[in-house]
Amino acid sequence: MAKSYGVGQSSSWLVKGLQLAVETDLSEYIIAPDPSAARLTRAVEGVDQNGDVSNISVVEERPLTIFLNSQEIVTAMTIGDYPEYLALGFLRNQGMLLPDDQITRVDYDDDLETVVVRTARETSYEDKLKKKTRTSGCAVGTVFGDMMEGLEDVRLPQVQVRTSWLYDLAAKINRTPSLYLEAGAIHGTVLCREDRPLVYMEDVGRHNAVDKIAGWMLSEGAAAEDKILYTTGRLTSEMVIKTAMMGIPVLASRSGFTAWGVEIAREVGLTLIGRMRGQRFVCLSGEDRLVRDVDPATVAVEDKKHRRKSAADLPAPD
Repeated sequence: MAKSYGVGQSSSWLVKGLQLAVETDLSEYIIAPDPSAARLTRAVEGVDQNGDVSNISVVEERPLTIFLNSQEIVTAMTIGDYPEYLALGFLRNQGMLLPDDQITRVDYDDDLETVVVRTARETSYEDKLKKKTRTSGCAVGTVFGDMMEGLEDVRLPQVQVRTSWLYDLAAKINRTPSLYLEAGAIHGTVLCREDRPLVYMEDVGRHNAVDKIAGWMLSEGAAAEDKILYTTGRLTSEMVIKTAMMGIPVLASRSGFTAWGVEIAREVGLTLIGRMRGQRFVCLSGEDRLVRDVDPATVAVEDKKHRRKSAADLPAPD
């Protein structure tokens, strides 16, 4: 069934005050995960190590073809939620939607599994589509054109980051009910402001999750300069480039880094923080912007129930 969505109708930015980091408290989120949503998971019967029948939830993935006006751009494998945001964010992060573009409508057809983004400007990206790069992301991300295109002019605001915000965010996000806790095999990306998580997106590929964030920001006209982007995946060049192109000055992750990702972060002035596990983290870019306002020894250690795969106990970094 086809649906049409207008773009530019802003949601309220008001969020409630600081709440205790309990699993059922989602009051700070504008968008939070919904692990019980229909079509996101499927019950599958298998056999465990003892030969006993086991029923588990597994994440669904389905194709979504994105059009810009009359031109087919890409088919992405996704869990299928927020297809309009995914399309908008992908096109924006690829440089195919310009900052001053007037988006006239976004049409999603569930039966055909397509999203068509329509603009007042006539568009054609034949040459750009010929230059394709497969990225290192799960579910095989794709970047069209030069990955560094447009990045040379990006200079991010040099905002300070309180370490208390990082610890609070990690605790809240890690305890939020999610598809990861329900079924695994998925990445999460969260748009945050100070110590408040605002928009939490998940997908089989971290590139899809961050594109959904970008699409939400574009459709809502949300500011980027006061935001933090938190991801559960690796801090690769693609993740750093997308964050920088979105204008977000801080990128944090539970996982590790790639060398090229670190180089790009330093070039554009992105504060890059990884290996956030319990009391620990490592900052490889923008360390001078950290405000160390809390003693790590006072931060609670993660319990095993809320640890992700990447949060296994590792030796403390030198």
